[in-house]
Amino acid sequence: MPKMKSHTGMGKRVKVTGRGKIVAQQAGLRHKLEKKPSTVTRRLSGTVEVAKADVKRIKKLLGR
Repeated sequence: MPKMKSHTGMGKRVKVTGRGKIVAQQAGLRHKLEKKPSTVTRRLSGTVEVAKADVKRIKKLLGR
């Protein structure tokens, strides 16, 4: 049986921390930025831990 290939697109979108948590860029910072207050865009910058409901699917795509 051949080895499973990891999903390269998912690998570019998320990062696995040293303790095994999955972090990703927060959503909502791609368009319509003129309407959003600066406080919101600052809050959305940076990475956050992925929702618990998505962790199983993402780990499968990463081959973990």
